[in-house]
Amino acid sequence: MTNSNGNYLIRGGTLVDGTGAEGREHDVRVSNGLIAAIAPALTPAADEAVIDATGCYVTPGLIESHTHFDGTMWWQPDLDPLPGCGVSTVVMGNCGFALAPLHPEEAVRREIVKIFSFFEDIPEEPFLQNLPWDWERWSEYKASMTAKTKVPTNYGAFVGHIALRLAVMGLEAWERPATPEEISRIAELLEDALAAGALGMSTNLMDHDGSDRPVPSLVADDAEFVALLEVMAKYPSVTLQVVVDSLMRFTAVDSMERLARLVGNMPVRVQWGGVPTLQWQKEYGLQQPLADLHERFKADGLDFWTGYSHVPITVTASVRQSLLFAQSNDFVWHEVVTAESDEDKLCLLADPEWRARARRSWAEESLETGFFRNPAPILLDNSEKGSDPIMTLGEFAEKMNLPHSDALAEWLIRNGLSSSVTMPPWDQDDDMVVSLTRDPKAAGNITDAGAHGQLFCGAGDNLRLYTDYVRTGKLSIEEAVYSQTGKLAEHFGFSDRGTLEIGKRADIAVFNLDEIEHRNKFKTTDVPDGQGGYTWRWTRAAAPVRLTLVNGVATYDTNGATGERPGCMVSPDNSATA
Repeated sequence: MTNSNGNYLIRGGTLVDGTGAEGREHDVRVSNGLIAAIAPALTPAADEAVIDATGCYVTPGLIESHTHFDGTMWWQPDLDPLPGCGVSTVVMGNCGFALAPLHPEEAVRREIVKIFSFFEDIPEEPFLQNLPWDWERWSEYKASMTAKTKVPTNYGAFVGHIALRLAVMGLEAWERPATPEEISRIAELLEDALAAGALGMSTNLMDHDGSDRPVPSLVADDAEFVALLEVMAKYPSVTLQVVVDSLMRFTAVDSMERLARLVGNMPVRVQWGGVPTLQWQKEYGLQQPLADLHERFKADGLDFWTGYSHVPITVTASVRQSLLFAQSNDFVWHEVVTAESDEDKLCLLADPEWRARARRSWAEESLETGFFRNPAPILLDNSEKGSDPIMTLGEFAEKMNLPHSDALAEWLIRNGLSSSVTMPPWDQDDDMVVSLTRDPKAAGNITDAGAHGQLFCGAGDNLRLYTDYVRTGKLSIEEAVYSQTGKLAEHFGFSDRGTLEIGKRADIAVFNLDEIEHRNKFKTTDVPDGQGGYTWRWTRAAAPVRLTLVNGVATYDTNGATGERPGCMVSPDNSATA
């Protein structure tokens, strides 16, 4: 099916063009990486590979709006399993976490890696082993990335506020506001990034580290934010992305009220995450104030887009590498995660004094809304040694006649420190997902793919908008496609792709709605461990789609991933810079 000259005729399918328009029976001709013709019953040319799309939808390639492939793309350039899920573009540099700019001192550079490793659950070793680190400014990072990485999807990247602060202030970025002189230098580095094609700036008004320190962007004062917003206002197609806290400390409303005040009348697009879509957040009273804020921003005419996920992520936890305990305010169990050796981990798990502190942490110190306040449903399902059959923590605790926290410690000792457990799945508020999917000021398809490789597999979650919402009649295929393609392309300023129109880039997915599934995750061992070996991550099988084209090149067809890597960097407004 793959055609070396890049000329295709996709025939017999239902074209859903990513604009929201009703699907229609049209063929699509692709030539030289562009969409050359769209019409009924086109006649094949001699040099075209003909794709029979009978019974399929022909759509723009999907845009993953929130990923953390920043490091992963350097050591896992196939981006498995994205090609088989119809993905043509990924957005990186989210949550304030980014690989550029860099401070000249090695200790500060290592801080960037530590931040990714802790907050995104990605081992430090592959960052240090596989990245060249031959940049300081974001523009130099872009030059290195585009020259030295080849991947099967297009990619765009924010510059991270945390990286900007560290690059100027060093480790003091964690501790204090910037001086006027430092603010000027931070703003100059932001200007460098935006001029070079960054999607905008991402910032973080949510996270604390394993020692409960606020991340550096939470230390930034109003003067710093205003200076950065003034730079962004000169680039009308860029976005300020901000993550706020509707999970842990519940500061989201205050954060967004502050940000709206600082933006004022400046022409800055803001993507904030966002209106919660989990049922417990609705029942706990967290959803409605943020939904009201979203409506107020629209009524006030602000260019504020709420980011949301249509997937209730099911997470796993381990004591090898996981931020779940720390992010649940359970710093006693997090001591096991950070213990340096297996012997140290086992000593803690067996120590009666530690167990007493761990019981108290679960009962009194962990988040009231977190998993550890109701631990019985936690599933003990990924044993390294297979010493015990799959069961819930509640069942194992009863069997062992132990408190739940002690029982988990005992299970890990018996089953191996590389074992992991699965948290009970959260219920999704489907009505809110449908409402936001239809909302003109909401940006969906947030998956966190590429991050938390031993916590969950975000890659492929885009498919659940089709399997869970279109198949069940909650959304039309046109609404679901638009929300993951044309709407996101508009949001990020990708004017040359995202919809199927003559002259646009041929980023295309072809799939049969009855064939695709959100496949179960499984372990694959391909993450470099820095010692010549590999550790594991979650992945999943392809949907499969019938065809994924990226810039007119097939990255997936009916034979599987093609191995082609035609992805290029995409920037706001006009361009893909190859």
